[in-house]
Amino acid sequence: MGGRTWILVAALLPALAPQAPSLRAAEGAGDSRPLRVAVIGGMTMTPLWGEIERLFLAETGIRMEVVATGPKPSLARAMKEGKVDFLTMHSSDATTNLVADGWARDLRPWAKNDLVIVGPAADPAGVAGLKDGAEAVRRIAATGSNWLDFESNGPRETAHTLFANAGVRMAGPWVLKYEHAGTAGILHYVAARNAYMIVGRMPVLYGKMEPDPKVKILVEGDPVMRRPYVSIVANPERFPDADIEAARKLSDFLLSDRVQSFLAGYDGGIGDGVPIFIPVRQPR
Repeated sequence: MGGRTWILVAALLPALAPQAPSLRAAEGAGDSRPLRVAVIGGMTMTPLWGEIERLFLAETGIRMEVVATGPKPSLARAMKEGKVDFLTMHSSDATTNLVADGWARDLRPWAKNDLVIVGPAADPAGVAGLKDGAEAVRRIAATGSNWLDFESNGPRETAHTLFANAGVRMAGPWVLKYEHAGTAGILHYVAARNAYMIVGRMPVLYGKMEPDPKVKILVEGDPVMRRPYVSIVANPERFPDADIEAARKLSDFLLSDRVQSFLAGYDGGIGDGVPIFIPVRQPR
């Protein structure tokens, strides 16, 4: 997929727009309260969570309602306020602290998303097709090609790991800072400066970042460039009214062969066969 341009993806976006799975209860049996969940925005940006809801309902008969979706702070707040029974988002201090501080328990990784290095179609650093992010940033630094130090926690942390693994300092006039509000136009910024950057695959493919025909995915498939998602359930000692039984069933279900196999073959409707979410284990 290394040569795919964003303009092609842009043409697909209307057909890919996910049906809001979920700021509503899934259809199902009974009048009991649905399982209340908080889901990181990337999963509701794509059709994935709607698929999870459908599979879970078919397997268990349990309805689900997404009470909170978006960035991590809003999800953590929903858990602390007792509004949700279950939460899933990227592994971070936020999830660890929810467990450590007694708001939640049973932290379990169940999927990963991948980051990619994008850059100019001309590729002055010669990194296209690499599956080793550290080697890519070593070449970028060696050629003095521009690199955008994108101040988003996940990509930035991964970038620093790659540079450390490459034995290269991310410093010098070739390291650029993005000082604009929001990220919608960041690929245009990269294109105008003939720069490279690391970014999540999903925000670009699903239009959160406006595509630019001069910018392509050049490096992908490095396991180091992946970030885990974890699930946690509300602590029943703190929230006795939480539906812990259903929350634990969902946590188990996400690690089941059914879901892990589904993730391995799920390209989010893009049609290129590249999984949008990576399973954490091979199904039996």
